[in-house]
Amino acid sequence: MNLESHLRARRDGGAKLLVPYVTGGLGRDWLDVVRAVADAGADAIEIGIPFSDPVMDGPTIQEASQRALEAGATPAQIVAEASKLDIDVPLVVMTYYNLVHHSGHERFAASLADAGIDGAIVPDLPYDELDGWGDAADASSVETVLLAAPTTPDDRLAQICERSRGFVYGISLLGVTGAREQLATNATDMGRRLKAATDRPTLLGLGISTGPQAVEGAAAADGVIIGSALIQRLLDGDGPEGAGAFIGELRKALDR
Repeated sequence: MNLESHLRARRDGGAKLLVPYVTGGLGRDWLDVVRAVADAGADAIEIGIPFSDPVMDGPTIQEASQRALEAGATPAQIVAEASKLDIDVPLVVMTYYNLVHHSGHERFAASLADAGIDGAIVPDLPYDELDGWGDAADASSVETVLLAAPTTPDDRLAQICERSRGFVYGISLLGVTGAREQLATNATDMGRRLKAATDRPTLLGLGISTGPQAVEGAAAADGVIIGSALIQRLLDGDGPEGAGAFIGELRKALDR
């Protein structure tokens, strides 16, 4: 499944996009969590490959990654298990460049493609240093999603939007991931800037935690990414049913 064409079709059909983040290897039922959020209305699903030094992630996702690592999760295991998923929305992995480099660009890209994974987010690999990984990913038809921050100047923002594949990930605040009580003031500005810069699907992430926040963020961009708010529920023991119920609530809020 092509990530960008799927998201474009959903957006052009009038939907606001919803992409949940699930930590791979967090509990034996993590694949069931992915299935549950797909059934609840996710437009794509981001699978986090745990890493011991997740510089972009706040305490919630750090804890989830640590639990998964302590349970024996490895990148190869997460990718292999994800290949068993039979769902009708695209999958995107999120991980850090150390793991990509250790595996090798071509080998890692090929492993994702073989597993039916459509895209990759590597947040600590900047636009200027994409060549090795970007070329390997393109050759394997793995869409590399790039990130843009509130501080990104307009000329660089245009370059990021042009080079990104699948969608453009707009960072709604300066800092790490984590649930917030209200949407960051930078979020709507980030969404508007992205929409002015590209026709590629644009999603806002970081700190979006509730239905009203998702609606507000999606009004400025094409949709939102939900991470820590979902992961906290899993850490608290909600499981697939609770995860599906939460994403279902957000889906209903976006569809109103």
